[in-house]
Amino acid sequence: MKKLLLLVLMSVVLPACSTTPKLNNSVQNANDTAPYPDAMVGYTRYAIHLPSISDENKARVEVLIGKEMNADCNTRSLGGIVKQEELKGWGYNYYVVDKADNNISTLMACPEGTSKNQFVTMNHNLGLLDYNSRLPIVFYVPNDLTIKYRVWQPSSKILQASAE
Repeated sequence: MKKLLLLVLMSVVLPACSTTPKLNNSVQNANDTAPYPDAMVGYTRYAIHLPSISDENKARVEVLIGKEMNADCNTRSLGGIVKQEELKGWGYNYYVVDKADNNISTLMACPEGTSKNQFVTMNHNLGLLDYNSRLPIVFYVPNDLTIKYRVWQPSSKILQASAE
């Protein structure tokens, strides 16, 4: 009787397991992870959702905060302050661009026709952030700024320094 009950139970459970859809690892919205606050008036919320990679401990994320500007041959950047804040009760961090100053530039005389449209970035003190595919990296920036990023991973070759 026990064997019959076990067979009936397995015939119900096994097909159910085989037809269960696989969970997708990508999160579409930051609020699917935690209740991040909505963007304040005049601000836009950006979320970076990283894909899962084999060794996340070795990868880092560089965040570029800036905007497209018409720039000449001078070196340009934006000034500003980026504050790291904690999502209360969750322990997750998010970042707020508190103050963004316009256009810091060198003052070289540039030949005519050298201006072009380019992405001018903000100097900030975030450095490289840890790679974590399970949590989004959330930023709140003024509406005129955007967020771009790139992933840094070490090469497989380790080089020896020379003793001097």
